[in-house]
Order: sequence, then structure tokens, then C-alpha cells
Amino acid sequence: MSFTDKLQAAWNSQDSMLCVGLDPDVAKFPAELRGRADAVAEFCIRVIDATAQYACSFKPQIAYFAALGAEDQLEQVCRHAREHYPHLPLVLDAKRGDIGATAEQYAREAFERYGADAVTVNPYMGQDSIAPYLEWRDRGVIVLCRTSNPGGSDLQFLTVNGQPLYQHVAHLVADKWNVNGQCGLVVGATFPAELAEVRRIVGDMPLLVPGIGAQGGDVDATVKAGRTSSGKGMMINSSRAILYAKPQAGEDAWQAAGRVAMETRDAIRAAA
Repeated sequence: MSFTDKLQAAWNSQDSMLCVGLDPDVAKFPAELRGRADAVAEFCIRVIDATAQYACSFKPQIAYFAALGAEDQLEQVCRHAREHYPHLPLVLDAKRGDIGATAEQYAREAFERYGADAVTVNPYMGQDSIAPYLEWRDRGVIVLCRTSNPGGSDLQFLTVNGQPLYQHVAHLVADKWNVNGQCGLVVGATFPAELAEVRRIVGDMPLLVPGIGAQGGDVDATVKAGRTSSGKGMMINSSRAILYAKPQAGEDAWQAAGRVAMETRDAIRAAA
């Protein structure tokens, strides 16, 4: 099954557009995991198990693992997700962007080593830097377009051929790069007007939408701006707000994560 087919099936079967981001920060782990050699994998696996029923996808951010020398634990986390929740797409958030043989190796890293269904990439170096990922026709290639950080405007709002660069990227991906129907775009929830413009340009192409939760993006505005005619079309990512949710009375850290994931899923449903 291709990434886009798997994602469409997950939207329907889960009735959810929530993507749970996995950004493990050991300083914020529950006390019971402190000092454990397998703490990163154990934390993420417990979050996956607690939130899977509310999610349409998972998105591990590779930097949080690599900074700790914990790539082997990322492999374990990805393997757990694939084996226990094979119906939920696994998106490796790597934002890779290089050319030729180097890009081929990054594609192998994402799709062979971690078994990801999709990977995030940076379009700055052009089509030949994306081509090696597109050769994996059953996998998703999610291209940075209008990112959620304030500094994204430094480049993404530069005028190119009479339109902002982020719109040029959206047209380029939709009209030229998406020949196998495997592409998506990253568009931040913090800019709902731009999100709506990207949706207008790309039609029903999947959008990965970070920026709700800790970054302050508005769920209602995000859904109204980015949904497709079927009411779906997005992986709306929340990471820190779910991972480090404050437990209520009688809850442990993972029950709190599950509760906030459910509440976020329900808010997205209500907005749709």
C-alpha cells in the first residue's frame, strides 16, 4: 500500500487528522525513566501505545534521537509502530536537503533503516535533490513549503515570478514533482491564511501541519483553512503538548498524553 493510500485509509478508519509528534526530551521524562539506557525508546513506545487510537499518524523527529546518539532507539520505536500499528503512517521528520548520491543515502536511511512511510525534505536545492526520494514510489515525500516558525518569512515570502516563494514551491511540487502522487507539503498552523492559499493551489494533496499545541496555532482556523472537500487532507501535528501533558489526579504521564491526544483529536473533529 502506498503512503497516500495508507494515509487516506487512516483518516477514514481513525476519523482523525491528529499526527502525534515524537520529540523526546530526556529532561522532561517521568522520574521512573531517569537514568535508564533505554529511556528514549521506552518513553516513545509508551506514548505511541497511549495515543494510537486517537491518531492518524506518528512523526518522530530524528534530531532528538541523533543528539543523544540514540538512533538505535529510534529504530526500535519505528519498528514498534510498524509492527503494532501498521495502519498508521510513520513520517520521519528529517528535513533532508542534499543532492545526488548523498540524497540517495538519506532516502535509504529514512525508508530502509527506519522503515518510514514518508520523510520531510527541504526543496532549497531543487528537483535533483528530491529525485532520489521520488524513486521510492510507494513512500511519501513531504516538502517544506510555509513553515510555522516566524523566521520562515525571511525566505518564504520573497517574491519569485510575482508570487511569494512558498506559493512557487507549492506550484512546483503540485505541477511538476508529484508525478507519482506521493508528495505532500509542510504548512504551518500558525499561518492559516497561507495554509488556505496552499490548499487552493495543490487541491487534495496531503498537508503536514505543525504549529498547534505548544506553538499556539488555532485548531479551528487550521481545519477551516486546510481541509479538503471531504473534510480531511491534513496531518495536524502536536508534539510537546501531548508528550509532556500535565497529569491529572490518578493519571500517569502516558495516561495524560492519551487524554490530551483524545482532546486534540476531538477538537479537530469538532472544527471539521
